[in-house]
Amino acid sequence: MSRARQPPLVTGISPNEGISWTKVTIRGENLGTGPTDLIGLTICGHNCLLTAEWMSASKIVCRVGQAKNDKGDIIVTTKSGGKGTSTVSFKLLKPEKIGILDQSAVWVDEMNYYDMRTDRNKGIPPLSLRPANPLGIEIDKGRFPQKDLEALFPGMSADFTSENFSAAWYLIENHSTTSFDQLKMAVVNLKKQANKKNEGSLAYVKGGLSTFFEAQDALSAIHQKLEADGTEKVEGSMTQKLENVLNRASNTADTLFQEVLGRKDKADSTRNALNVLQRFKFLFNLPLNIERNIQKGDYDVVINDYEKAKSLFGKTEVQVFKKYYAEVETRIEALRELLLDKLLETPSTLHDQKRYIRYLSDLHAPGDPAWQCIGAQHQWILQLMHNCKESYVKEQKGKDIFFPMLDLDSDVRPSPIGHLSQTASLKRGSSFQSGRDDAWQYKAPQQVVFVEKLTKLVVSQLPNFWKLWISYVNGSLFSETAEKSGQMERSKKNARQRQNDFKKMIQEVMHSLVKLIRGALLPFSLREGESRQYGGWEMKSELSGQWLTHVIQTVRLSSESLTALEIPNDMLQIIQDLILDLRVRCIIVTLQHTAEDIKRLAEKEDWVVDNEGLTSLPSQFEQCIIHSLQSLKTALDCKPGETSVFQQQKTQEDVCQLSIGIMQVFIDCLEQLSTKPDGDIDTAHLSVDVSSPDLFGSIHEDSSLSSEQRLLIALSNCRYLERHTFLNIAEHFEKHGFQGVEKITQVSMESLKELDQRLFEMYIEFKADPIVGSLEPGIYAGYFDWKDCLVPAGVRNYLKEALVNIIAVHAEVFTISKDLVPRVMSRVVEAVSEELSRLMQCVSSFSKNGALQARLEICALRDTVAIYLTPESNSSFKQALEALPQLSSGTDKKLLEELLNKFKSSMHLQLTCFQASSSAMMKT
Repeated sequence: MSRARQPPLVTGISPNEGISWTKVTIRGENLGTGPTDLIGLTICGHNCLLTAEWMSASKIVCRVGQAKNDKGDIIVTTKSGGKGTSTVSFKLLKPEKIGILDQSAVWVDEMNYYDMRTDRNKGIPPLSLRPANPLGIEIDKGRFPQKDLEALFPGMSADFTSENFSAAWYLIENHSTTSFDQLKMAVVNLKKQANKKNEGSLAYVKGGLSTFFEAQDALSAIHQKLEADGTEKVEGSMTQKLENVLNRASNTADTLFQEVLGRKDKADSTRNALNVLQRFKFLFNLPLNIERNIQKGDYDVVINDYEKAKSLFGKTEVQVFKKYYAEVETRIEALRELLLDKLLETPSTLHDQKRYIRYLSDLHAPGDPAWQCIGAQHQWILQLMHNCKESYVKEQKGKDIFFPMLDLDSDVRPSPIGHLSQTASLKRGSSFQSGRDDAWQYKAPQQVVFVEKLTKLVVSQLPNFWKLWISYVNGSLFSETAEKSGQMERSKKNARQRQNDFKKMIQEVMHSLVKLIRGALLPFSLREGESRQYGGWEMKSELSGQWLTHVIQTVRLSSESLTALEIPNDMLQIIQDLILDLRVRCIIVTLQHTAEDIKRLAEKEDWVVDNEGLTSLPSQFEQCIIHSLQSLKTALDCKPGETSVFQQQKTQEDVCQLSIGIMQVFIDCLEQLSTKPDGDIDTAHLSVDVSSPDLFGSIHEDSSLSSEQRLLIALSNCRYLERHTFLNIAEHFEKHGFQGVEKITQVSMESLKELDQRLFEMYIEFKADPIVGSLEPGIYAGYFDWKDCLVPAGVRNYLKEALVNIIAVHAEVFTISKDLVPRVMSRVVEAVSEELSRLMQCVSSFSKNGALQARLEICALRDTVAIYLTPESNSSFKQALEALPQLSSGTDKKLLEELLNKFKSSMHLQLTCFQASSSAMMKT
């Protein structure tokens, strides 16, 4: 159950005073959890919830309503906290009334002003009757509080246009400091204004007296004429005589004025003909005007004149008009053909295409010019793409094209088509830019330059093509005339019917783009029949991962720009598939090239050994892998709409095998270095880190390495690889999303351990076999016989010689790597103890002195190498001692102990290396 929230608390309001409808910002605590939680807001008692806008739990914005109270609290009510309180208040000011002749920064509402001459809504006179300063003297606003004036004159007003006007209030407010003389001048001014008003009315009447008199005379004359009319008194005979007289007069007039009237009719006919020519000169001059305007390119004028002529003379029956109108139609038909040719010309701008389509629609051209233009643009884009491919294929053997080197370590991604402004997503800088000096340059492969040119071409042409289609669909290509004639609706209907056809056009462009790029970079992904049309490149060598990375960035930018046009994703899916194949190919090629680079690491081995017995080879190997993975970051990263490169099982398996192959290549490199003949070793840079005080000195004074020393260095490197390098590389693989890292690590570790064991056995064979082989000849030197020998005087020389040889092995191993000493010395001791046990067991019998001599030498060797004893060597020493007769007397035991002490004392210096602490023994 949640804890109840605290009630709202208002702690601030800005501004804290103002007139009605002032916008204020309320601040406080617990002002609600959201807009729906706010259920009440009052300021000075007025409900302001309708204008409230909840911003946060500590901020609300609203407008102050027309409250009754001058000053009051701000109360917020919420569902979660209930009705709140306020620590601040708001002061509501009354707005000053502004006259219509006063300067103001806001619009003055004049809806309530009425003309007094109409005697409506008494009180407010018109503009001419409402002077801003009725007294005509300077206004000096006093500083009397508004509240005091309202209390002093209740129900009154200082506005002289108000029905409740108070002169005293007006004088106190506007002339509180005015002198008495000035007030007397104000009285004189008021009297003058009243006199002018009366004089103006009288002058208006005087000025209209003549008009009144003329109207009166006219009415009187009409009245008298009406009274004078009476009944007709003319008889029938008189009427007949009058008609005869009139006939004779008419005939005489016709005879006299016949010639004059003929000339008048001829003049009227001529005048009428001229009027017709003047009236219809627009039609008669129209063919010539059409030709002139077409030559000047004023097609709008031609269309307007044609529409005018068509409306006036399109259905005329007058022959001369028909003749001239037919000539106009001939000119217009020629104009239609001219505009259609211009419309289908390529290249052309989108503006020109829309203009020509509008002209043709206004001229009622047959067919569908807009769709014809779309088809022509589609074919032109396809032709441009194939021409681009053909030109670069022909130039492939020509001169190289130089571009600045790509800086893969930089975070600034190259933007080869950044200068295109059709879409906002392309504004990314110039082509191939990097932060390096111009002296650093690569030769750009022809295929890379072609892909950049091709994508630039498509991205520059396709937006206009797509926008033309959109305009065709929504009818914005046509003018108002076409809209009225219903042509726009017919065009929209045609567009809906041709949506599938246009979709096929876009898909054809996308397929051509993708297949042309595949033909240049991934020819193996094309079908047999498509190679000739989209391929034709000479693949001298496969592109490096660096150039494939650049191509991926270029295609991605193109995809982003096309997506910005709001082209449906299903039409652009083929580009995403291409990007995926390019990313996979980039990873495969980069790993293959990495394997080749690692194979050449053997040439860089300088055999410089540090304190830990390592050369730079493991570090170089790790850095090579890390750099390779870093270069794959672009290919491994997934942009919006892309899938992981490891989504396909085959890709996972291929990358896993290539990674294992890289590790195996380095292991083979180690084996090759460790088993090289002496003459193949480059000793020019041989050196040893002598900073450690534990080292006996340099490996060799003559700057040459023996095969045994190379084996030791290789063993030291193997040990470091197993414990550090391979584990670090596995972490980097996992960091970059590689699959099957455990398998890669497991297989590599097993191969490394096998190499380590082979090299170790080889070194032990080199070092232990000579020591073991010298034991038997040394024991029986001088025809020594265990059955017949003198009393022991000490350890014989053969054992001392064997110990010296073991010490030499110790010194050699210690010089290279102290960590290898226990492992090597233990195996050498095992071999020597095993051989000594075999020799003791082969003796048929011992004399007393022979048994004592043998026990002395076995114990001396065992005690000397005690820190390197293993269960195997202990067992061998035990078997050797068991083959000897037991000492029967205490004298023999005492002699044995004395001789052992004498041996250890005499060879104390030589045996120092065998006196290390047991902790060193545990280092493996």
